[in-house]
Amino acid sequence: MRNCIRPDARSIPMVVPYAGGILSGQGMLVGAFFGVAAADAAQNATVECETRGEFELTKDPTQAMAAGTRVFWDNTNRRLTTTATGNFQVGIVTVAALAADATVRVMLARVPASGA
Repeated sequence: MRNCIRPDARSIPMVVPYAGGILSGQGMLVGAFFGVAAADAAQNATVECETRGEFELTKDPTQAMAAGTRVFWDNTNRRLTTTATGNFQVGIVTVAALAADATVRVMLARVPASGA
């Protein structure tokens, strides 16, 4: 096919929206795209971001998260949360995390809000 741009694309280039840039392995949200940066990049630079897969990402330090829990990106604090309101759904917890844990493992997945 001549019209196929990225067969089985796992990553896309995204422009870093955050002042101070981003570090490799950190999540970032650009419009309706959420990805994990593959390299360090400055604000307004383009960086390849993984949009699928399982990652260990920073989480809300006040929340415990059970395996199977839907998680959302808190773009203000740049971390995962179980709070849906005002945040962007990015995946499902694969390994439970205690409230005291700094990170949680998550499978990136855009799943229906209703669970259907």
